[in-house]
Amino acid sequence: MKDLKFIGKATVENTAYPSLHCTVKQVQDVKIVVQVVPIFMSTVMLNCCLAQLSTFSVQQAATMNTYIGALKVPPASLPIFPVIFTMILAPVYNHIIIPFARAVTKSEMGITHLQRIGMGLFLSVVAMAVAALVEMKRKRVAEQSGLMNSTEPLPITFLWVALQYLFLGSADLFSLAGLMEFFFTEAPLSMRSLTTALSWASLAMGYYLSSVIVSIVNHITGRFQQTPWLYGSNLNHYHLERFYWLMCILSGLNFFHYLLWATRYKYRSTKPDDKRDQLDNIPSEA
Repeated sequence: MKDLKFIGKATVENTAYPSLHCTVKQVQDVKIVVQVVPIFMSTVMLNCCLAQLSTFSVQQAATMNTYIGALKVPPASLPIFPVIFTMILAPVYNHIIIPFARAVTKSEMGITHLQRIGMGLFLSVVAMAVAALVEMKRKRVAEQSGLMNSTEPLPITFLWVALQYLFLGSADLFSLAGLMEFFFTEAPLSMRSLTTALSWASLAMGYYLSSVIVSIVNHITGRFQQTPWLYGSNLNHYHLERFYWLMCILSGLNFFHYLLWATRYKYRSTKPDDKRDQLDNIPSEA
């Protein structure tokens, strides 16, 4: 934590205001929180992508054939797919991927918390690319079928939309679990509640950012085109594929932003909590 020496000035005893004096333990705790904030901010974009699962993806499915055999599936029930995928992937991850990673890396963790988060962020990039390709296919079917201006279901199964649910569900599994474990293991005992709450704050910020991006996209595209990309009563006339490509680019930039901070991050310690907290109370370079 040598790059955060300026925070150590809070331990100076001869301060103008004695109430501002902090202990070495308090300074070390603040340094840890400051270091994890960039990691936390990198996950906001992932949750912004997850917001599409309950908005545009449901609208897409509503224009498609939602029958599975004789069973008609309500489009609003589509979010069940990431839950199903997570239930399948979680045992696979714990019983296959982790043991394999331990054998390869010769370490107890197998895959570090930051590697798990990074894997989730990369999958979010793939998910947005898949979503754009699926939307292009859906609109192509609508055009070839002469149903661009119709409200009739398109002759294409809604299961195509489930592909993006697969990747986004996998991304959520890796990143959310990795983020919570990362916060829990890296934060001191006195600040675990705060850092764990950051993972849920990331979810809220991501959903809000999604609304902001949609508004910005509509405002900018509306000034240069007759209608905005994401406006109107007929989804077939939206430029949803362009919006998904934009999200893919933003997710890619966010992934590289995450790599910048993750490669510089130094894990706090691999010692048990009680020993780590004892070490925190030992004066060090501040």
